[in-house]
Amino acid sequence: MTPIRAPSDDRLPVLGLLGLAAAGFLTILTEALPAGLLFQMSADLAVSEAMVGQLITAYALGSLIAAIPLTAATRGWRRRPLLMTAVGGFLLVNIITAVSTSYVLTLCARFFAGAFAGLVWALLAGYASRMAPEHLKGRAIALAMIGTPLALTIGIPAGTLIGGIIGWRPVFIMMSGLSILLVAWIAWCVPDFEGETGGDRASLASVLGRPGLKPVLAATLGFVLAHNILYTYIAPLLDRAGMGGRVDATLLLFGVAAIGSIWMVAVGIDRRLRTLTLASVGLFLVAALMLGAFGQVSWIVLLAVVIWGLGFGGAASLFQTASARIAGEAADVAQSMVVTAWNLAIAGGGLLGGLMLLGGGAGLLPWSCVLLLAAIGLVVWKSRLGFA
Repeated sequence: MTPIRAPSDDRLPVLGLLGLAAAGFLTILTEALPAGLLFQMSADLAVSEAMVGQLITAYALGSLIAAIPLTAATRGWRRRPLLMTAVGGFLLVNIITAVSTSYVLTLCARFFAGAFAGLVWALLAGYASRMAPEHLKGRAIALAMIGTPLALTIGIPAGTLIGGIIGWRPVFIMMSGLSILLVAWIAWCVPDFEGETGGDRASLASVLGRPGLKPVLAATLGFVLAHNILYTYIAPLLDRAGMGGRVDATLLLFGVAAIGSIWMVAVGIDRRLRTLTLASVGLFLVAALMLGAFGQVSWIVLLAVVIWGLGFGGAASLFQTASARIAGEAADVAQSMVVTAWNLAIAGGGLLGGLMLLGGGAGLLPWSCVLLLAAIGLVVWKSRLGFA
C-alpha cells in the first residue's frame, strides 16, 4: 500500500488523529484503571491494596525501561504496522490480566502492558506531526494528545462504575475488545509512513545532543514530577480542607479543566509554543502557591485545582511538540526520551511525595512543587532553542 503523505492544505486528517488519540486513551485507561478497581482486585487476587497499587508501578516501569530501546530497535519498521502491533499488544496483556488468578502473572502482564504503552507514546507525536501540514503540526499533536484527559475524566470513572456492576475482570476483557476495534480504526484511517533507513538513522547520543532537547527533557521531568507529587496524594491534600470524601468530584473538576486547556493550547501552539509553555508552568505554580498558603480553605482549594488543570492539560502537547521540532526526522527517538522522563517522574512523584508526606505532612507537598516549578520556569525562559 502506498503511504498517504501529509496534506498540503489547511485541513487536518481528523479521523486519523483521533485514532492516535484513541491509542493514547487506551494506554492511560489500562494504566490507571486498577486504582479505581483497587478493592475488587485486592480481594480477588488475595493481596493487599498496596500490592494492587504496585500493578500501576509495574506498568510505569515497563514504559520507563522499554520506551527507548524498543523505539530504537523498531526505527526501520513502517509506522502503521508498528503502531498496530503496539496497540494489538494490549489485546494480549489485558486478556492475561482478566483471566489470571496469580498476582505474579498479573504483575508481569502489567509490566509488558507498560512496555507496549511506551512504544505507543513514543510514536504518537511524531506520527501526528507527519500527518499534518507544516504550519499545523503543533495543533495535530495537541489533537492526538486529547486521549489522556478524556481517559482520566471519562474512561476511568466509567470503567470503575462498570467494574462495580459486572466485576473487574470483564472490564479488562472489554479493553481487549477495544484494542481490536482500534487496530481496525488505525488500519482504515491512519496513513502509513516509511521507517528510517540505515543511512538516515541518527544515533541516540546525537539526538540527545541536539541543541534545546536537554532543557525540554528537564522541563518535562520537573513538571510531571511536580504534578505527580500532588496528584498521587490528592486525598491527604483535600483532607486538610475537610474534603477527603470528595476526591472523585475534585478529580473530575481537574479533568474538565484539563480538557479546556488542551483546546486553548491547540489554538496557539504552532505560533506561541514558548509563551504557552511559560503560561502552563505559571498556572501550575499559582495553583501550588494557593494550595500551600490556603490549603485549608475549601473554595480556594477547588479554584486551585481548576487552575492546576488548566496548566496541566496541554503540557504533554507542548513538551512533545518542542521535542518533535528539535528532533525532526528523529522525532520518535526524542519522543521515547520524553516518555522515559515522563514515567521516571511518575515513579519519582510517588516516592518523593510519600517521603515528604511522612516527614512533614500534606502541607509540605505544594511548597516543594512551588520550588520545582519556579526552577522549571527558569529553564523554559532561558531555553529559546528548546521552546522556539
